[in-house]
Amino acid sequence: MAYGYAFVCFILGDTCSIISNKLIMAKKNLVNTETDKSVPDFINGIANKRRKADSERLLEIIREITGKEPKIWGVSILGFGKYSYQRKNGAEFEWFNVGFSPAKAHLTLYVMFDLTQEQDLLEKLGPHKNGKGCLYIKKLEDVDITILKKIIAKSDKWR
Repeated sequence: MAYGYAFVCFILGDTCSIISNKLIMAKKNLVNTETDKSVPDFINGIANKRRKADSERLLEIIREITGKEPKIWGVSILGFGKYSYQRKNGAEFEWFNVGFSPAKAHLTLYVMFDLTQEQDLLEKLGPHKNGKGCLYIKKLEDVDITILKKIIAKSDKWR
């Protein structure tokens, strides 16, 4: 958690309050926070037909695995579930268990574990690129859905 007086919290944009001029703890806000935006409106607004169809399918796959309803996080991430975590510097944030974003170039799947430690799954997945917590897929039809489901399930159970 971040510590500071009310004027420091105001300058940093943190959510906090002050009682009797004592030091208090504040929860910081990330740029991509949960919103109340409409998921159907977001999906219907995807211009690329293949990306929209892939998003609808991925939405159903993740719903089926997690049992959770999606929320829009930030501008373009559909996140499922929510948990709080604390960074090494003490700052506390909320994030989703698994999510995706239908970017123009690819679908980005966000997972909450280190994908680089899952080479056996990634080798079986099909064409993709990945980082530590992101999986980039151009076409959902090109990947092994069974393997993708295993990756999604692992992320949902991470927290």
